[in-house]
Order: sequence, then structure tokens, then C-alpha cells
Amino acid sequence: MEQERRRSPRFPFIASAEVHEENNGSQLPARISDISATGCYVDTINPLPGGTAVRVRIFNETQSFVALATVAYSVVHLGMGLSFNEMPPGSMEVLQTWLPAAV
Repeated sequence: MEQERRRSPRFPFIASAEVHEENNGSQLPARISDISATGCYVDTINPLPGGTAVRVRIFNETQSFVALATVAYSVVHLGMGLSFNEMPPGSMEVLQTWLPAAV
């Protein structure tokens, strides 16, 4: 059985997202399918390679969240896992409202 490597539990969460590659400024429209206090999974047919530095913006009808992140892993034609690195003021508060109260 594979060892769980996540630092915090993931929760189902559907939202729109934009992923900007830091090196060349390219932008990928995407969708988030789950989220945690330390990262998220991005559904996209064109995932970036592991280790790529990105800026992710996740938004719903009323709020948006921004973070600098690193692609933790990539699955061809399916998506990628992002690990959050740095968040501007206010983003952590938005993220906390999206996570279940038990976190």
C-alpha cells in the first residue's frame, strides 16, 4: 500500500482557476477538483512538468484566492497537483472559508 505523502487532507472543491507559469508568463485556464490547506489538484489537459513554478488564481462567484505554487506532480492529459508556497495577505483567509470547519 502506498504511503500517504500529503501534509494536509484534501477536500472536494470545484472552482475555476487560472495557472500562470512564472518563467514564460503563459496562462492555462483550468478547473480545481480538490483543495487542501497546502495545495490543490488542477484538472487540465495540458499539465505543466513537475517542479514548475506557477501562480494560481482560484475563484468562485464571490471570492478569489491567489498563491505562488510549485507543480508537485503531473499526469499527462489529466492534470497536476500544486503545492502552495506563498500567499498574499487575505488569500489564506479565503482559503480557510473554503475548507471544512473541522480543518
